[in-house]
Amino acid sequence: MEIFKGVEMLHLDYHGYEIHPVLLSGQDMAVLIDTGFPGQIEELRTAMEKAGVPLTKLKAVILTHQDVDHIGCLPEILQECGQRVQIYAHALDKPYIQGEIPLVKDAHLENPPKGRVDHTVVDGQELPFCGGIRVIHTPGHTPGHISLYVRQSKTLIAGDSLYSVNGTLAGIHAPTTLDMHAARLSLKKYVDLDIASVVCYHGGVSRGKVKEQIAGMIQGE
Repeated sequence: MEIFKGVEMLHLDYHGYEIHPVLLSGQDMAVLIDTGFPGQIEELRTAMEKAGVPLTKLKAVILTHQDVDHIGCLPEILQECGQRVQIYAHALDKPYIQGEIPLVKDAHLENPPKGRVDHTVVDGQELPFCGGIRVIHTPGHTPGHISLYVRQSKTLIAGDSLYSVNGTLAGIHAPTTLDMHAARLSLKKYVDLDIASVVCYHGGVSRGKVKEQIAGMIQGE
């Protein structure tokens, strides 16, 4: 689903459970934000090809956080793309993604997905992709959770800091959030952004009065 020119929300189905990585593309490069569950590489490849971007065109993967449904296809992407693709994540989640520490929520997995992180990002950092992407450190769901603001399209890629239902923002998903207090504080970082659309990994895109919806969540604390 095209959110804006060069911003494509992908739809991956995991046993009836839909998730939404985001594909950013422009000129001769593409950036993937989150990678799906383990075992979804072919579905991810197909979704990217439908959007007109082969997996081999990827120049960067940005991981919003360490959860298994976000890093699941990282090993296959690295195996196929090698050093041509650069991996970005927050420093607080990097050791989990690299397999140095068991995943916070999936420590029981015997063989969790893992892969290198080439670049660590910080709050407020501007990434020089697709007209500029601002990194927003939004801890709560995990310590190193980040959201991304795509300037050209006024799109907030919220990761798991929010979820949506039928096009409406539904708030923070408490059962999967490690620190609700931190997660609520993180929402305040969205207030000053000029947001036209919010893409939630779970629930998809929300449009229309999204800033008012976020403000209502903050006021309702």
